[in-house]
Amino acid sequence: MATLASGFRDKAVWQRLDSVTVGLFVVMVIVGWLNIYAAVYDPIRQDGFLDIFQWQLNSGKQLLWISLTAFLIIFITFFEFKLFDVLAYPVYALSILLLVLVIFFGREVAGSKSWFDLGFGRFQPAEIAKVGTALAVSKFISTMNKPVSSLKMLIPLLMLIGLPLVIVLLQNETGTALVFTAFVIVFYREGLPQYLTGLGLMTVIVFIIGLLVKETQVVYAIFGILIVGSIINLLIERTWGNIAKLLMAIGLAIGIVFGSNVFVNQVLKPHQQARIKSFFDPNYDKKGQGFQVAQSKIAIGSGGFWGKGYLGGTQTKFDFVPDQHTDFIFCTIGEEWGWFGSLVMIGLFVSLFLRLIILAERQKASFSRVYGYCVFSVLFFHFTINIGMTIGIFPVIGIPLPFFSYGGSSLWSFTILLFIMLKLDAHRTQLMGRN
Repeated sequence: MATLASGFRDKAVWQRLDSVTVGLFVVMVIVGWLNIYAAVYDPIRQDGFLDIFQWQLNSGKQLLWISLTAFLIIFITFFEFKLFDVLAYPVYALSILLLVLVIFFGREVAGSKSWFDLGFGRFQPAEIAKVGTALAVSKFISTMNKPVSSLKMLIPLLMLIGLPLVIVLLQNETGTALVFTAFVIVFYREGLPQYLTGLGLMTVIVFIIGLLVKETQVVYAIFGILIVGSIINLLIERTWGNIAKLLMAIGLAIGIVFGSNVFVNQVLKPHQQARIKSFFDPNYDKKGQGFQVAQSKIAIGSGGFWGKGYLGGTQTKFDFVPDQHTDFIFCTIGEEWGWFGSLVMIGLFVSLFLRLIILAERQKASFSRVYGYCVFSVLFFHFTINIGMTIGIFPVIGIPLPFFSYGGSSLWSFTILLFIMLKLDAHRTQLMGRN
């Protein structure tokens, strides 16, 4: 308790917080709220900015979440920084427990049983699980103090991220589950061999090819590669060892090709299959699963260079894009602020990502460095996939845009992730002697 209290007596911590990152956070949250207001604005009702007690107005609720976020920031800022390391595994365990409990006692929303109903709002444990996993991954890597280059390091790390991923999948939250794969970026920074990274990328590529092309055509192409590769190998090196490796790779590729279709057609649910098919075929189900992306592209494209002006988006006002204030908030930015406004918003994110990398790399303690990359990985994954799905280059998997999309749970989790990093950075000189 004395250690905890000492953190709250550290009044100078505000001066040590990285002002650039704090400034970017404040700007993004404010701009995000303004766009949530624009996304739900009704020109007939003409709701005011401060109608926070009109619970049907999501911008009012978001303003309340933002106000409560200030208390989170104050608590984290004055929290004893050494306890983030100490409490890493307990926080992870608590987040896993909440993920399990929500399956039995949670409220089902849009086919996903991943929310606790608190009466005045909803809470999604998966958001806190991102924080717990980031802390646990940082704790494990810093404790082992070895590069992630062996199975002894990699297997426990994959289990740490795999456990919440599987539980979230059981909640029917595929998009949120995929966020946990972003921690692989951290592994790469901490020594993951390049050949494993390349193997992962090739697996994804072959998986996608298996969905695009008929299996028989892919198999013929693979056998063609095998024959040509074998001839070239024998002519140049005259060794059978490389041919054996090539045969193993070909066998794996064929398995992935057939497995991809089995996974999509027999494992995924009908609405998930429709999303995948709509992604690969823009003309598929334009009035169903393909409608949202089609309208999203129209909204963004109609903004032109400068946009239609704040509160002037017609696609927005007539609710052509479902979930525009949550997962598709980028449509509002593209329509009302145009290409230039979208570029500014993307510039804010790029600036934040670069700053997070700088903060992570200047840490002397490995726990702080790894945690910094965990924060970067989660935010980068959300940013890339969210914008990608609104413009049709990724399937719709339903994840929010950090600090811009409506939602209290997501805003709080992103804020906690970010300000724990800022707290650790503020004490980096005191952590110099630690691994």
